[in-house]
Amino acid sequence: MVVAMPRPHLERHNVSRVGWLRAAVLGANDGIVSTASLIVGVAAANATREAVMIAGVAGLVAGAMSMAAGEYVSVSSQSDTERADLTRERGEIASQPEFELEELAQIYRARGVEPTLARQVAEQMMAKDALAAHARDELGISDLTRARPIQAAITSALTFASGAALPIAVAALWQRAQMPVAVSVASLIFLALLGALGARTGGADMTRAALRVTFWGALAMALTAGVGALFGVAA
Repeated sequence: MVVAMPRPHLERHNVSRVGWLRAAVLGANDGIVSTASLIVGVAAANATREAVMIAGVAGLVAGAMSMAAGEYVSVSSQSDTERADLTRERGEIASQPEFELEELAQIYRARGVEPTLARQVAEQMMAKDALAAHARDELGISDLTRARPIQAAITSALTFASGAALPIAVAALWQRAQMPVAVSVASLIFLALLGALGARTGGADMTRAALRVTFWGALAMALTAGVGALFGVAA
């Protein structure tokens, strides 16, 4: 009689996407909002069609580079902190193995594991990979959440440029007089779709996410249009 071995149960959780998803959604959202707001504000100031398009393209390039630099610096700081903590933990494991073993066992006991079993689990974890065990259970550092500066920078730059290209493309299809309304309406639609897509990818509520990004996008464009109209000059 042949006993069928159970197949391994593989689960894919949304948290595995958190590293790139945050940077992607933030980059695309900023690309749409900032570039659309820039186009609407400049158009509302009675600038020429060429000036509006130049402002939009310049905003795309500057914004993409700014997003890349900002993400790289920010995530690099997180990465440096993680690396410093891991270096210190590695030294403590080497110099105080018994203390670190008890510390790990105490973590498991605090989570509800019976004391004797917690000690056994800690010993096994320490024997297999002590640093990985302490990184995960004491410091909260894992492969899923570890900072990746280059990945975050590239993702932010590309998604910002992609988002910024949308209002620029809409602006290119309209005359200057129609640009503010056309770009505003199209950008709000893009934002709603982006919010819903990001929420779906992350397993969150799509309606709430769409309304949230649409509200802030509308507010940003309304404010820049007001500034442009206030300080605009006659064409």
